[in-house]
Amino acid sequence: MGGYPEKHFEAPNLDTDILHLKEKIDAGASYIVTQMFYDNAKFFEFEKKCRDAGIEAPIIPGLKILTRKSNLSSIPRNFYIDLPSDLTKEVMKMPTNNVCEAGVEWAAYQVNELIAHGVPSIHFYVMQNSKAINSLMAKLNL
Repeated sequence: MGGYPEKHFEAPNLDTDILHLKEKIDAGASYIVTQMFYDNAKFFEFEKKCRDAGIEAPIIPGLKILTRKSNLSSIPRNFYIDLPSDLTKEVMKMPTNNVCEAGVEWAAYQVNELIAHGVPSIHFYVMQNSKAINSLMAKLNL
């Protein structure tokens, strides 16, 4: 079951989106994997709203590593999500061939914070680019 920490683009607001998500869980879905996000605070808020709505199913955060400067425009446009200012500033100052390093650093920060928060697992959107995820796993010693 898919969940959207920043709401599905067709939903009028996050609360309505979570009500529909609860209906799907009540109909038999056993866990939620989220759309990618880059701001853990949005995930934590989403998770709290889900719990407050009575959703007890595991919520698995979904992450994608930024690998190119073009991701700064393509990801928000294609997936209807925001990128944190700190991340975009870091990527913008990087040489083009080092953007993946900034993306791996950001993902490592997110993973460490999410694990400390107690998430059951993390889903990575790899999208045919194993180099970035391999770099992240080496950095995290996983």
